[in-house]
Amino acid sequence: MVVLDLFSGAGGLSEGFFRANATFVGHVELDPYACKTLKTRTAYWNLKQQGKLNIYYDYLLKKISTETLWDKANVLHSDDVINKEISESTFPEITSRIKANLKNKNLQHVDVIIGGPPCQAYSIIGRARMKESVSADPRNFLYKYYVKFLTTFKPKMFIFENVPGLRSAGDGQYFKDLKTAIDKAGYHIEEPQELIASDFGVLQNRRRIIIVGWEKKKNMQYQYPDFEKINIDKYLVNDLLKDLPSTTPGTRIEGKNEYIQNTNAYLIKANIREKNFNILTQHETRPHNERDREIYKEAILAWNLYKKRLCYKELASRRPELITHKNTESFTNRFNVIKADEKASHTILAHMAMDGHYYIHPDIQQLRSLSIREAARLQSFPDDFYFEGPRTSAFRQIGNAVPPKMAEQIAKTIKKLIDNL
Repeated sequence: MVVLDLFSGAGGLSEGFFRANATFVGHVELDPYACKTLKTRTAYWNLKQQGKLNIYYDYLLKKISTETLWDKANVLHSDDVINKEISESTFPEITSRIKANLKNKNLQHVDVIIGGPPCQAYSIIGRARMKESVSADPRNFLYKYYVKFLTTFKPKMFIFENVPGLRSAGDGQYFKDLKTAIDKAGYHIEEPQELIASDFGVLQNRRRIIIVGWEKKKNMQYQYPDFEKINIDKYLVNDLLKDLPSTTPGTRIEGKNEYIQNTNAYLIKANIREKNFNILTQHETRPHNERDREIYKEAILAWNLYKKRLCYKELASRRPELITHKNTESFTNRFNVIKADEKASHTILAHMAMDGHYYIHPDIQQLRSLSIREAARLQSFPDDFYFEGPRTSAFRQIGNAVPPKMAEQIAKTIKKLIDNL
């Protein structure tokens, strides 16, 4: 299965296809830090295929540099990761590089195109934040380039991933235009479905629209794929957190023998931490002032005692010394605790790069927001997945990603369909 990955981000969707033994001819991404993450993860998969993961583990332990890792894994001079904005001016160069990759790898064609344009302009939250400017946002029309890649490489199938708000953005016109463009490009789509990450082994209520398309053929019978679900009803969010060491704001814990417990059944089932894996990385937290930490305590108590979310307006009347925003109505839902005793957390968003108030760790002894590693786990990224770049970028990469475990279930099904075409 030969795959082209567009608008790749850090590679959550591509991770699932790596697990389905896909061969990639390109990951196209604008963000330079996400591109470095993609190269490092490609290095992991190359070394795994060669039985040389000890080199990758040396990198996690900071024994070798990024450049040395990439060199030893044959990705230093590879063109698999293309750090370019997709636009009218860059399209010829990007397609030329992808075609060169196909030739260099002795491949004839692309089987599947995957990915989804940035979703801020389609999401309900994004639209609310952007207000009138949303209609002029050029990201509304990036789907046109996705379709242009379809007409250029003519894959057998494609996967277009986005937020549920795609259907209603622009009063539904963007979605209508997308379907029309896909049809004109020679592809058929069944009515897209909204998938929930928690149905696929992820302890998170993340919802995504997954559009599946087929190249039109005579007498072809189309049916939306039945992606295999994973039952995780017996697990709680705390199963994601309890083997990680307690920490404080503004600190970083890494290295061997830093886990405080062995891995558990959920972490193994979700491919997050294998039985003998013992290298903790990026358990890094952002700093907090004491006022925010006191608010975190109030938020945790509100949940632990009353199973209620902290109301900022009520807090303003009860503890005015903690309030810094006069317009309490605007901040009513700003603080939110990760519920350790529930079967799924609320959605991890890219906005966590800006502040951690929406992702408060449930332990009242720690009074902090989630670490990079904890956020990555809630997205089902494995502990050996390393995010390049500063802390803010890592959070953004995580929040923008498709959960890898969900992507894996999608990829396995698509591979079976491709094999039967």
